Amino acid sequence: MLKACWRFFDATTKSASGKELRKGPRGGGRELDGIIQHVLGSDAGYLSGLASKVKMDESAKPSEELKRIRKSILDALTAAARGEVAERGPRGGIRWKPRYFVRRVAWHVLDHAWEIEDRVVKRDKLD
Repeated sequence: MLKACWRFFDATTKSASGKELRKGPRGGGRELDGIIQHVLGSDAGYLSGLASKVKMDESAKPSEELKRIRKSILDALTAAARGEVAERGPRGGIRWKPRYFVRRVAWHVLDHAWEIEDRVVKRDKLD
């Protein structure tokens, strides 16, 4: 399920590349690159819920960072599914269950893919 959500996000960002995104009701909203960076940062942050960490590489291309962070996510999910992740952190915090982690990441990725779809400015063929 998570991989399908990632494929949809990738296809949506690819189809929106080079297109204008409509501004929000108060004139704001992230541009496409900002949305991608937000998703990358969130995914990296969510990994702490599975007792894993990944440091963002600011010099890497977003597509390469997506691959690297997604691999880290899959590795962490595999470890959690095998019971290799303690249920509680070092300060007693409860770790996320793999199912919850997948739902959370999938929802976040889809939410931004849908946002991109909704905000792409469609131009008439006569323009």
